[in-house]
Amino acid sequence: MYKWIESIHLLAYVRHVTNVGRVIDKPCRGLRKDAERNRQRVLQAARELFAERGLEATLNDVAHYAHVGVGTVYRRFATKEDLLDAIFEDSIDQIVSFAEDAFRHEDSWEGFVWFVEHLCELTATDRGLREMVYSKAYGGYRVECAKLRLDPPISKLVERARKDGHLRPDIEPTDMPVISLLAGTVSEWAGHVEPQLWRRYVALLLDGMRHREGRPELAVGALGEEQMDAAMRGWHPAGTS
Repeated sequence: MYKWIESIHLLAYVRHVTNVGRVIDKPCRGLRKDAERNRQRVLQAARELFAERGLEATLNDVAHYAHVGVGTVYRRFATKEDLLDAIFEDSIDQIVSFAEDAFRHEDSWEGFVWFVEHLCELTATDRGLREMVYSKAYGGYRVECAKLRLDPPISKLVERARKDGHLRPDIEPTDMPVISLLAGTVSEWAGHVEPQLWRRYVALLLDGMRHREGRPELAVGALGEEQMDAAMRGWHPAGTS
């Protein structure tokens, strides 16, 4: 799905940098309790703000939303990318966990449906996560490494449902992000009218993806890895350049 890094040696290096990043991001030993409370307040405010407004929100916006001084935010997170890394690594890990849990379903179709519904719920209700996962405009080493983990479990889930004859044979792993983006688009467009409307269209999409004898092939093939990479590089969410 995501052709991020082709060299195993480079992947090992990036994982090393990620482990360093994990240490750096942890609160310093001896950090005053009130300072740590402020840090957690900033993180929670940023999660809510990015979920609602997407990545265009600034550190100043986060400070205002969290009811703390701008200096408080910058002391904890020197750049917007640092803050995004702290927030979205866990969210991307959650998607990986969804795929792994779905594979444990005995019925491959039920597992596939469960994954798609949970993936779409997450991306339909969190604009910031949607922009982070499916664009390359933002994201440091930690988020990049988390994205590397998405491809294997999702591919495995799709291939199993296809092999069992439940999923139409022309569905590919690269279709999954596009489907969740469609759910997000519905949510952005009509969420203020009916917050759950995206579920209707996910159900229609799932019905269309189910294998049935005699169905013609889809008119256009799924994006290849290089095409997906190019699409992600070409999408610049609001507030990015």
